[in-house]
Amino acid sequence: MQKEMITQYSEALRREMHVMVYGYDGVPFLCFPTQDSMCHNYEDFGMTDQLADWINDGRIQLYVVDTVDRESWSAQDGDKAARAERQEQYFHYIVDETVPLIQSRNPRTPAVTGFSMGANHSVITFLRRPELFRGVIALSGVYDTDYFFQGWMNPTLYDSAPDRFLPNMPADHPYVKLYNERKMILCVGQGAWEEDGVRSLRYLETVFREKGIHAWCDFWGFDVNHDWPWWFKQMRYFVPKMIEG
Repeated sequence: MQKEMITQYSEALRREMHVMVYGYDGVPFLCFPTQDSMCHNYEDFGMTDQLADWINDGRIQLYVVDTVDRESWSAQDGDKAARAERQEQYFHYIVDETVPLIQSRNPRTPAVTGFSMGANHSVITFLRRPELFRGVIALSGVYDTDYFFQGWMNPTLYDSAPDRFLPNMPADHPYVKLYNERKMILCVGQGAWEEDGVRSLRYLETVFREKGIHAWCDFWGFDVNHDWPWWFKQMRYFVPKMIEG
């Protein structure tokens, strides 16, 4: 499998960040790791092996990024305003620096994907900038800022809170049309460690329906746990649906 690590200095984050690239051609996927993880996450846990046939055939190309979760979502004892600001800086690193990097190497419109906290990042990024992506595959996310910030909110965090900003989006907002021109796939199991994911996705599903947003919210069985073996199966199922057409 062709792979490469790219190191670049992020102006948004004021530090070096890394991107692992897997594959040489095909539909690019901007890939967020699981919580607190870095760009080797997909390789270390076997996701690149699971997708190797599509990667080696030039059907898909993965761009796996670093995170700063330990300074934002995971820093439970940290200053909440500083944590929210760090998340906002990370968002700008992704859309202002990483997406252009992908575009400079691959002319196709990327999809965005992630598992667990990576699903949160995927949904935040897609909902805020849908014009940049062909769609989103988000697996086992918890799309509820109260879960991470204990009910605290300010204008900066609001922009990364789909559970807050999406209900307030006017039904005639131009993004609704853009969402419906893309492929939105949000999936969660109903087994171990998925309770909060089920709760938060049920809520988003209701909001999507009220806004006329045609997102596919898929709830898998009660044996489907919050873990890599199920994410392997879900990616094998959903990736072809993202890259068709």
